[in-house]
Amino acid sequence: QVQLVESGGGLVQTGGSLRLSCAASGRTFSSYAMGWFRQAPGKEREFVAAISWSGLVTKYADSVKGRFTISRVNAKNTVYLQMNSLKPEDTAVYYCNKGQDTIVVASGGMDYWGKGTLVTVSS
Repeated sequence: QVQLVESGGGLVQTGGSLRLSCAASGRTFSSYAMGWFRQAPGKEREFVAAISWSGLVTKYADSVKGRFTISRVNAKNTVYLQMNSLKPEDTAVYYCNKGQDTIVVASGGMDYWGKGTLVTVSS
């Protein structure tokens, strides 16, 4: 199966930007829809964004719409999350995962989750 490793997190001030990367290994990366999720301290994991295998269909949580952009470069086996206009409430551990399509991805019902990458937004 495809293995996924998140990176790119860090500390940024309110209004700043970060780009997260999700690097995949395996033969069938381009066959999967991909998504980003996040979990803040004391809260449940929530859906952030999803992208279809072709990159033509995207879906965003209302809380990040207009600020975050999900993209993928299948030739590099990588999915990105460009985060702009960051707010303190965006502070969380961010995870990527895969599914059959964007609807399945957005449901968040995956069995396995990796370590994620920590994003901290300060005032």
